[in-house]
Amino acid sequence: MSSEGENQNLIICPEEIVKDEWIDYNGHLNMAFYNVLFDKGVDFFYDRIGVGEEYTRSGMGSVFTLEVHLQYLQELNLHDRVRVHLQLLDFDEKRLHFFEHMYHAENGYLAATSEQMAIHVDMQTRKSASFSADALEKIRDLHENHRSVPRPVAAGKSIGLKKSLKS
Repeated sequence: MSSEGENQNLIICPEEIVKDEWIDYNGHLNMAFYNVLFDKGVDFFYDRIGVGEEYTRSGMGSVFTLEVHLQYLQELNLHDRVRVHLQLLDFDEKRLHFFEHMYHAENGYLAATSEQMAIHVDMQTRKSASFSADALEKIRDLHENHRSVPRPVAAGKSIGLKKSLKS
Protein backbone atom coordinates (compact mmCIF):
# COMPACT_ATOMS: atom_id res chain seq x y z
CA MET A 1 0.00 0.00 0.00
CA SER A 2 1.24 3.45 -0.78
CA SER A 3 1.60 6.32 1.62
CA GLU A 4 0.68 9.94 1.14
CA GLY A 5 4.25 11.13 0.68
CA GLU A 6 4.60 9.19 -2.57
CA ASN A 7 2.12 11.39 -4.43
CA GLN A 8 3.32 14.92 -3.77
CA ASN A 9 3.43 15.77 -7.53
CA LEU A 10 -0.32 15.30 -7.84
CA ILE A 11 -3.16 17.72 -7.12
CA ILE A 12 -3.49 17.77 -3.35
CA CYS A 13 -7.03 18.69 -2.38
CA PRO A 14 -7.98 20.56 0.79
CA GLU A 15 -8.22 18.44 3.90
CA GLU A 16 -11.65 17.24 5.03
CA ILE A 17 -12.86 15.84 8.37
CA VAL A 18 -15.17 12.83 8.79
CA LYS A 19 -18.47 14.13 10.21
CA ASP A 20 -20.80 12.53 12.78
CA GLU A 21 -23.62 12.05 10.26
CA TRP A 22 -21.29 10.12 7.94
CA ILE A 23 -20.71 7.29 10.44
CA ASP A 24 -22.78 4.12 9.87
CA TYR A 25 -23.95 1.36 12.21
CA ASN A 26 -20.56 -0.37 11.80
CA GLY A 27 -18.98 2.60 13.55
CA HIS A 28 -16.92 3.80 10.59
CA LEU A 29 -17.28 6.08 7.56
CA ASN A 30 -20.25 4.90 5.50
CA MET A 31 -19.36 3.86 1.95
CA ALA A 32 -21.49 6.62 0.38
CA PHE A 33 -19.45 9.32 2.08
CA TYR A 34 -16.17 8.11 0.62
CA ASN A 35 -17.79 9.23 -2.64
CA VAL A 36 -18.67 12.59 -1.08
CA LEU A 37 -15.04 13.09 -0.06
CA PHE A 38 -13.75 12.06 -3.48
CA ASP A 39 -16.30 14.36 -5.12
CA LYS A 40 -15.01 17.32 -3.09
CA GLY A 41 -11.58 16.52 -4.54
CA VAL A 42 -13.06 16.42 -8.04
CA ASP A 43 -14.68 19.83 -7.48
CA PHE A 44 -11.29 21.23 -6.41
CA PHE A 45 -9.74 19.78 -9.60
CA TYR A 46 -12.51 21.19 -11.82
CA ASP A 47 -12.12 24.65 -10.27
CA ARG A 48 -8.39 24.45 -10.99
CA ILE A 49 -8.95 23.76 -14.70
CA GLY A 50 -11.76 26.32 -15.02
CA VAL A 51 -14.77 24.00 -15.34
CA GLY A 52 -16.00 24.01 -11.73
CA GLU A 53 -19.01 25.45 -9.98
CA GLU A 54 -18.59 29.03 -11.24
CA TYR A 55 -18.28 27.79 -14.82
CA THR A 56 -21.37 25.61 -14.45
CA ARG A 57 -23.38 28.47 -12.92
CA SER A 58 -22.51 30.57 -16.00
CA GLY A 59 -24.65 28.12 -18.01
CA MET A 60 -21.89 27.42 -20.51
CA GLY A 61 -21.10 23.88 -19.55
CA SER A 62 -20.37 21.34 -16.87
CA VAL A 63 -18.60 18.06 -16.35
CA PHE A 64 -20.66 14.94 -15.65
CA THR A 65 -19.40 11.66 -14.21
CA LEU A 66 -19.69 8.69 -16.58
CA GLU A 67 -18.17 5.91 -14.49
CA VAL A 68 -16.56 5.39 -11.08
CA HIS A 69 -14.62 2.47 -9.62
CA LEU A 70 -14.03 2.81 -5.88
CA GLN A 71 -11.86 0.62 -3.67
CA TYR A 72 -12.27 0.68 0.12
CA LEU A 73 -8.90 -0.26 1.59
CA GLN A 74 -8.82 0.80 5.24
CA GLU A 75 -11.40 2.19 7.63
CA LEU A 76 -11.89 5.85 8.39
CA ASN A 77 -13.55 6.89 11.62
CA LEU A 78 -15.27 9.85 13.24
CA HIS A 79 -13.23 13.07 13.12
CA ASP A 80 -10.44 11.49 11.05
CA ARG A 81 -8.80 14.06 8.80
CA VAL A 82 -8.47 12.95 5.19
CA ARG A 83 -6.68 14.28 2.16
CA VAL A 84 -7.32 13.37 -1.47
CA HIS A 85 -4.65 13.39 -4.19
CA LEU A 86 -5.79 13.46 -7.82
CA GLN A 87 -3.87 12.26 -10.89
CA LEU A 88 -5.04 12.99 -14.41
CA LEU A 89 -4.38 9.76 -16.32
CA ASP A 90 -5.70 10.73 -19.74
CA PHE A 91 -8.01 13.09 -21.60
CA ASP A 92 -9.40 14.00 -24.99
CA GLU A 93 -11.36 17.03 -26.19
CA LYS A 94 -14.48 15.95 -24.24
CA ARG A 95 -13.41 13.45 -21.57
CA LEU A 96 -11.24 13.18 -18.49
CA HIS A 97 -9.88 9.98 -16.95
CA PHE A 98 -8.46 10.46 -13.48
CA PHE A 99 -7.51 8.55 -10.35
CA GLU A 100 -7.77 9.66 -6.74
CA HIS A 101 -6.03 8.40 -3.61
CA MET A 102 -7.63 9.11 -0.21
CA TYR A 103 -5.23 9.23 2.73
CA HIS A 104 -5.66 9.46 6.46
CA ALA A 105 -4.06 12.89 6.93
CA GLU A 106 -2.44 12.18 10.31
CA ASN A 107 -1.31 8.57 9.86
CA GLY A 108 -0.63 8.73 6.11
CA TYR A 109 -2.22 5.39 5.22
CA LEU A 110 -4.14 4.86 1.99
CA ALA A 111 -7.82 4.49 2.92
CA ALA A 112 -9.48 4.31 -0.52
CA THR A 113 -9.04 4.92 -4.23
CA SER A 114 -11.43 6.16 -6.90
CA GLU A 115 -10.98 5.93 -10.65
CA GLN A 116 -13.32 8.07 -12.74
CA MET A 117 -14.28 8.91 -16.28
CA ALA A 118 -16.06 12.23 -16.84
CA ILE A 119 -17.42 14.09 -19.85
CA HIS A 120 -17.85 17.77 -20.64
CA VAL A 121 -21.46 18.75 -21.38
CA ASP A 122 -22.97 21.81 -23.08
CA MET A 123 -25.63 22.85 -20.56
CA GLN A 124 -27.83 24.38 -23.27
CA THR A 125 -28.15 21.14 -25.26
CA ARG A 126 -27.35 18.70 -22.42
CA LYS A 127 -25.08 16.84 -24.88
CA SER A 128 -21.37 16.17 -24.81
CA ALA A 129 -19.21 18.99 -26.13
CA SER A 130 -15.54 19.88 -26.40
CA PHE A 131 -13.83 21.70 -23.57
CA SER A 132 -12.91 25.32 -24.30
CA ALA A 133 -9.44 26.02 -25.68
CA ASP A 134 -8.48 27.56 -22.32
CA ALA A 135 -9.63 24.51 -20.34
CA LEU A 136 -7.90 22.14 -22.79
CA GLU A 137 -4.64 24.06 -22.39
CA LYS A 138 -4.85 23.70 -18.58
CA ILE A 139 -5.77 20.03 -18.92
CA ARG A 140 -2.90 19.43 -21.36
CA ASP A 141 -0.39 21.13 -19.02
CA LEU A 142 -1.64 19.17 -16.02
CA HIS A 143 -1.54 15.89 -17.94
CA GLU A 144 2.03 16.58 -19.05
CA ASN A 145 3.00 17.12 -15.40
CA HIS A 146 1.19 13.97 -14.23
CA ARG A 147 2.71 11.76 -16.95
CA SER A 148 5.93 11.64 -14.89
CA VAL A 149 4.05 10.02 -11.98
CA PRO A 150 3.70 6.24 -12.20
CA ARG A 151 0.23 5.05 -13.22
CA PRO A 152 -1.58 3.56 -10.20
CA VAL A 153 -1.52 -0.24 -10.16
CA ALA A 154 -5.28 -0.30 -9.51
CA ALA A 155 -6.10 1.88 -12.55
CA GLY A 156 -8.26 -0.06 -15.00
CA LYS A 157 -8.76 -2.89 -12.53
CA SER A 158 -11.90 -4.92 -13.10
CA ILE A 159 -14.16 -6.41 -10.49
CA GLY A 160 -15.05 -10.09 -10.23
CA LEU A 161 -14.50 -13.34 -8.43
CA LYS A 162 -11.46 -15.42 -9.19
CA LYS A 163 -12.67 -18.92 -10.01
CA SER A 164 -10.96 -21.83 -8.37
CA LEU A 165 -9.61 -24.60 -10.60
CA LYS A 166 -11.23 -27.12 -8.25
CA SER A 167 -14.67 -28.39 -9.20
